[in-house]
Amino acid sequence: MTGNRRLRIRCPRCAWQPRQHDRWSCLCEHVWNTFDTGGVCPACRKVWEQTQCLRCHEFSPHDAWYVWDDDENEKGGKGNPQ
Repeated sequence: MTGNRRLRIRCPRCAWQPRQHDRWSCLCEHVWNTFDTGGVCPACRKVWEQTQCLRCHEFSPHDAWYVWDDDENEKGGKGNPQ
């Protein structure tokens, strides 16, 4: 049986997972959660192709933050050693 897949957001360098209340700022000084808009500033429409991690402070391509996980891995299924 195949588990349900769900999209997760995490830093590709340190695996930190941002929460809804985390915020990034744009050059136009607007502050928002970049993952709510796919890396596009809602104020000036600048497309941020790189996103800085708020934990490790490294930059990574915005698209690299999105990963698919399946429920089996979270529940100790295949690929998750106990």
